[in-house]
Amino acid sequence: MHQQERHKCTTSRSTTSGFHLVSRIQTGKHFGAGSNGGLGVARTPSCRRSRTHSWLPGWERLDHWLATPRGRLALIIVLDQFPRGLFAGKAEAYASDPQALRIAEEGLWNGHYDALTQPWEKTFFFLPLGHAEGPGHLHRLDRVVALAENVTLDAPERFRMYYQFSLSQARANRDSIARFGRYPHRNDILGRASTPEEAEYVKTGKFVHLRRPLEERMPVAAE
Repeated sequence: MHQQERHKCTTSRSTTSGFHLVSRIQTGKHFGAGSNGGLGVARTPSCRRSRTHSWLPGWERLDHWLATPRGRLALIIVLDQFPRGLFAGKAEAYASDPQALRIAEEGLWNGHYDALTQPWEKTFFFLPLGHAEGPGHLHRLDRVVALAENVTLDAPERFRMYYQFSLSQARANRDSIARFGRYPHRNDILGRASTPEEAEYVKTGKFVHLRRPLEERMPVAAE
């Protein structure tokens, strides 16, 4: 694929998926959509790659997005959410977690997070703190829970139940990391050996990211 065609494909996919993502969030459909959030970013045949890691060549070229709060949020979504949609069930789904975590943490102390005004923006901004495994994970999830609590309080009444569900997910993930120190459902994908306790947990299939909100209790968003 020529460079111009590759750029057009990547830009088109990012733009289309971005609008699709925002639409799902605003109508509450994204919450509880599973590990890939229903992004659908891998469904355009002309944009598929035989080499899975080539979907985001040189993401550092997008560093200029970090100059603004919403630009930083956009890059967080690209690094944190897009791989989960494109590479669900593969190690590549988590490959850019460290980068997403770094730019999210930077945004929490440089004022970019506080500058955002929409609950969904803040929610997606802090997701990498819970997604990225590694040192300090439990501490980060404590922070995620605190941030999710504040977002829930500030959310519009008609959407608050979605954010309450998101908060329950954050608390459940915090409990999982407190128990295991990592996400056991990733072990096979990442080629890690499971402990006996982790293996028993995996057998249940009751993973936090697969939980769904109770649709009958959810309000219907206005068109």
